[in-house]
Amino acid sequence: MLSQAVEDYLKTIYKIEDEQGIASTTDIARRLDVAPASVTSMVKRLADMGMVDYKSYQGAQLTDAGRKIALEIIRHHRLLETYLREIMGYSWHKMHEEAEHLEHHISEEFEDKIDQLLGYPTHDPHGDPIPTRDGEMLEHETQPLSEVPAGAQMTIRRFSDLDVDVLHQLEDAGLELRKVITVIDTSTESVIIDVETNRIPLSKHLASNVFVSHD
Repeated sequence: MLSQAVEDYLKTIYKIEDEQGIASTTDIARRLDVAPASVTSMVKRLADMGMVDYKSYQGAQLTDAGRKIALEIIRHHRLLETYLREIMGYSWHKMHEEAEHLEHHISEEFEDKIDQLLGYPTHDPHGDPIPTRDGEMLEHETQPLSEVPAGAQMTIRRFSDLDVDVLHQLEDAGLELRKVITVIDTSTESVIIDVETNRIPLSKHLASNVFVSHD
């Protein structure tokens, strides 16, 4: 049985790899809030376990074995978030924190029961795709709201869950998945959008954590 630390590293490497192709020790350290020297030691250990391919001064990439475990932990996390939100009424930021603790401790049978109870969801409450048992995911092609020009009409597809404080602020702003928005102004330090009858200003940082599509 793998330790929680190993599972957290594999999940983090997967997410960084998905964004930029390779996970540097610096990026891993920043995401996990640990010392770079500790990351190097753990990544070398993961390489010895056959979970990652690691090259000094470049970074780590998951092997097939490492990717399989990472996707399983991500599946646990996103199903738990969906359950906590839809069944138990947790807020975005609270459900994320709770799922971080629970994801390492549920059985595959429990995971399947949650999946069945929820009606086999394809995306979690943040809009992130939920991997199937086979590791497949249904993903939307999106772009950050901060990069969308004024006048565009877009649909909210996903919120980044990397920063709990950001999730709190986005929830307080009243943003929801699948809402159609119109970008009004991007000329200042804020991105101003219309959502139904509401005009909402977002900082560029907040807007960079909202992912939208044309459809």
